[in-house]
Amino acid sequence: MAEITERLTVLVWHVHGSWTSSFVRGQHDYLVPVLEGGGPWGRGLCGRDWPAAVEVPAGKLRETEVDVVVLQRPEEIELTEQWLGRRPGADIPAIYVEHNTPRPCAATTRHSLADRTDIPIVHVTHFNDLMWDNGKAPTRVVPHGIVDPGALYTGEVPHGVALINEPMRRGRITGSDLLPAFAMAGPVDLYGIGADDFTVDGATGHPIRGIGDFEQSVLHPEMARRRVYLHTARWTSLGLSLLEAMHLAMPVVVLATTEAIRAVPPEAGAISSDVAWLTAKFHEFLHEPDLAVLAGKSGRQFALEHYGLDVFLRRWDALLAEVTE
Repeated sequence: MAEITERLTVLVWHVHGSWTSSFVRGQHDYLVPVLEGGGPWGRGLCGRDWPAAVEVPAGKLRETEVDVVVLQRPEEIELTEQWLGRRPGADIPAIYVEHNTPRPCAATTRHSLADRTDIPIVHVTHFNDLMWDNGKAPTRVVPHGIVDPGALYTGEVPHGVALINEPMRRGRITGSDLLPAFAMAGPVDLYGIGADDFTVDGATGHPIRGIGDFEQSVLHPEMARRRVYLHTARWTSLGLSLLEAMHLAMPVVVLATTEAIRAVPPEAGAISSDVAWLTAKFHEFLHEPDLAVLAGKSGRQFALEHYGLDVFLRRWDALLAEVTE
């Protein structure tokens, strides 16, 4: 891989807060567009503590020296041309980060950049790279890396915990409909955007408590007090909350879909597409705290080795050096 030789100025939008939080901890200067009133194209930092990132008004970007642009949505290609006066891939090096699994079709959805050869598509999982129809676009895979929250796990509360944004709207995609099956085995606490609106029809045996959305500084210690982390996503990219739970040293009970089978070793908890077996393992971890601790330690070691911040930033340094060479 190419070696990083210089500090670059990188234009990147604030789209996915957790991913960006890791990305802007590299050795470069990161410019984040801001518009009056914010909105999807000009959120700025949103108060995040990102020392290497600075907000730049969109109207000032033409006066700013930018070395490379990191795109995350198709509309950003046109915005870059408007705001910088330079065409991504032609007048300025560009990379397109694809965060998502393909939709609507798993294997036949063509990527919006599939007909371009001048902008590489960077997938966050090998599964996504496999499933998208990337056409003739060059592709790379840079797996997630997260800021280590520390081994905070205590497991003192014998509940499961799940993190699902908009669990009512996203339903089967995020596996929200599976929570009642787990609640038959033990209590489930649900965090995330819209979690406090989550409702379940019929008896579940144990409560499913929708709590709400919190900053990571509050959320991580609360997660770590729960005994088991539940990951029920059927069709989403590899959830950062799963990697965070493993970093926290929590045992994890995970649906074996998309990239999860690569990210979760069996000794870190339980991973399967058999929901009945998973609910049985969930019950076992809730009632065997020593077993839960051992699984959590194994998961943390694996996550640090494969999804740590250092390896993530090294991979990005090499890729940025390659496209700006």
